[in-house]
Amino acid sequence: MDQRISLITLGVSDVAAARAFYERLGWTASSASMAEVVFFDMGGWIFGLYGQPELSKDSGLTDTSPVPGGITLAYNTRSREEVDHFMGVVKDAGATILNDPVETPWGGYVGYFADPDGHPWEISWVPHFPIQEDGSLEIPK
Repeated sequence: MDQRISLITLGVSDVAAARAFYERLGWTASSASMAEVVFFDMGGWIFGLYGQPELSKDSGLTDTSPVPGGITLAYNTRSREEVDHFMGVVKDAGATILNDPVETPWGGYVGYFADPDGHPWEISWVPHFPIQEDGSLEIPK
């Protein structure tokens, strides 16, 4: 198995509302999207939104409510200042701020928010993992 992730799908309570939230962030849904599922091209992998009851049925989960937690999605920025800027953008789009940005012991700057279904996101600046021109994250080998 190759070391990669192709698609991350969040179970959401209302696909249309979740799509609207992410579109308020400036994201563009793929033309492959439909009422039941939304896809965003993330430059080499796909981010999806799917109704939690359907996701539970498809995957064999027993709970049909969105169950955030256990993982945190991250948006890395090119600068410390961008963390503050994008925390404002997500708040204006309807996110709940979980933790305002703080300096980290390892030299980064990180804040947390939750999308309308409670899925936790991190917005961070990590000087050791620079963002490349194509938007990819460089980590030391």
